[in-house]
Amino acid sequence: MLVSDGDVVPMNYHFTTTKAHIVLNGGRIEELFTDAGLQVSSTEPFKGNMDVRRLEDLVGHVGAARIPFVRMEAGTNLIGGQPFSLANLREVRAVCDRHGLMLVLDASLLADNLHFIKVREQACADMSIREITRALSDLCDVIYFSARKLGCARGGGMLLRERGLYDRLRGMIPLYEGFLTYGGMSVREMEAITVGLEETMDEDMISQGPQFIEYMVNELDRRGVPVITPAGGLGCHVDAMRFLDHVPQEEYPAGALAAAAYLAGGIRGMERGTMSEQREPDGSERLAEMELLRLAMPRRVFTLSQVQYAVDRISWLYENRRLVGGLRFEEEPEVLRFFYGRLVPQGGWQDELVAAFRRDFGDSL
Repeated sequence: MLVSDGDVVPMNYHFTTTKAHIVLNGGRIEELFTDAGLQVSSTEPFKGNMDVRRLEDLVGHVGAARIPFVRMEAGTNLIGGQPFSLANLREVRAVCDRHGLMLVLDASLLADNLHFIKVREQACADMSIREITRALSDLCDVIYFSARKLGCARGGGMLLRERGLYDRLRGMIPLYEGFLTYGGMSVREMEAITVGLEETMDEDMISQGPQFIEYMVNELDRRGVPVITPAGGLGCHVDAMRFLDHVPQEEYPAGALAAAAYLAGGIRGMERGTMSEQREPDGSERLAEMELLRLAMPRRVFTLSQVQYAVDRISWLYENRRLVGGLRFEEEPEVLRFFYGRLVPQGGWQDELVAAFRRDFGDSL
């Protein structure tokens, strides 16, 4: 593997499974987001940028030899799907070149990031989506992605610039996928990814998701519901720390809000907060910088009326937020606990919430 014991991997922000792989191999991550990255309410267009000064400082502190690669995530999933700019990636590339470092791009949410570069970065306003993609790709040594997000198909891909790195990684494929000529994806899935990647070059196609997300963010914000601004990619992100300011972080407010949204509207969201972190070696909680309810919005799936329905029910939930309490783990796996863990409510708040719902809406669900 690329990461060994004692290595440090700089990132603009981590993702859960990526962090788990690095930690399990004895490495650690360093999140080098800018000051704007964790500002909940903001007008900063690129809150996913990496702080290049902090990157230089880190290289000087630990040494380039202990940094196997620098990772940029297109659309920082855990802090609201916030994008980075092409200019920032060029600055990161310059630092990597000065110190002989490999630059790796997680392109799973690239489609949204491409849209934001096009509409928010003035220097790229006259570039096509294909030209922006080419410019990003030319700066990276490795690009990998989940095709369920980029390409809208099953599987994924890893693109490598150097033959030597390909030869190093080739030996891992039989361990996890099967031999190169018979393992991994079917030809049908490869064809589907090809179509999906080509569609990603269509500005009208990739703009649909961000436009719906922006509408939902603006509507909730107008109604006083705390959301991450500006609107990012992937989904609308509700700030559970402000929404449930009476629920301690140790009781997983983002997870509680996800459960409450399902009870109060059949709205299926995803916790992105402390529950998605792993405990420290001593068993204490590592409190997340943000507690978010992610309301993902797949392209070409939801209608505007469905978004308006979700806005209405979440607004009702905000008015009744004091009914919502915290959660605790009943079954807690050691690794990636949010995938398989089981939680129960602290007290009987779910019954009170359902009673309030039936009072106002009857049996409408």
